Amino acid sequence: MRRPPRVPAPDLPARVTIYEVGPRDGLQNEATTVPTDVKAEFIARLVACGLAEVETTSFVRPERVPQLADAEALLARVDRAPGVRYPVLVPNARGLDRALAAGVTDIAVFASATETFARRNLNRGLDEQWAMFAPVVARAQAAGVRVRGYLSMCFGDPWETEVPITQVVEGGLRLLELGCDELAIGDTIGVGTAGHVTALLDALATRGVMAGQLAVHFHDTYGQALANTVAALRWGVTTVDASAGGLGGCPYADSATGNLATEDLVWLLDGLGVEAGVDLDALVATSVWMADRLGRPSPSRVVRALGGDPATHAGT
Repeated sequence: MRRPPRVPAPDLPARVTIYEVGPRDGLQNEATTVPTDVKAEFIARLVACGLAEVETTSFVRPERVPQLADAEALLARVDRAPGVRYPVLVPNARGLDRALAAGVTDIAVFASATETFARRNLNRGLDEQWAMFAPVVARAQAAGVRVRGYLSMCFGDPWETEVPITQVVEGGLRLLELGCDELAIGDTIGVGTAGHVTALLDALATRGVMAGQLAVHFHDTYGQALANTVAALRWGVTTVDASAGGLGGCPYADSATGNLATEDLVWLLDGLGVEAGVDLDALVATSVWMADRLGRPSPSRVVRALGGDPATHAGT
């Protein structure tokens, strides 16, 4: 397959970790439920592409996100490869119980930077959410489980519009103070721009947050995800969330469209001389395969450019 011209940039990290969210964030917003066996094969294919962190599912209540109601069944089907992390989203103590019973070693909690989204997504207020997450994080760490803390609506909120940077910083600090090993800064509705990204990261740094503690999670609603990623990389962030084929969205925020496509990210990184350890050919083939099963084209520009029309790839 074609590759981008490789022109290394001196102000970027030599290597980036891609945190793949396709099986969880990508599939949770699908109109129909993907069969468990298809999900398990999707995960296996992603790992075979070289992705070493693949967020697998969520232990939310089945009636809240029916597309992920098969969490236990899915994990029982996943052949967990050595050296690969298979984190799951855990909303509360009951979700943690289920995750631990399934043998999970990596979890993520999902907090909000705004009051309105906290109430819509968690049925808790902005301050109440910390009381819910504190025992979850403490118990997970006591069990030797690594904890990621997502902070959503960091660059804008569909109900509250602009979100003050100071408010986002306070939310991020609370997650780290609870004991989260990693803080993922989320642009849930994709309204952020590169200058905003840099300003937020600078503000976190003034409060003692280091680049190694951070990840970025950009949605591409306004076509800014790649530009925002470059801004974060130049700042020093080395973990970037992405979703194979550009799948994804949030069931509690209609304006949250698909995530940054993993293929688009890998193409960018290849061109910049940044290593990610991902086989782009295999990844494109995987997204073409999944698009065929979903019955619609992949939103990823790179998948469309390199993979062609999914209708021509039946049985790939």
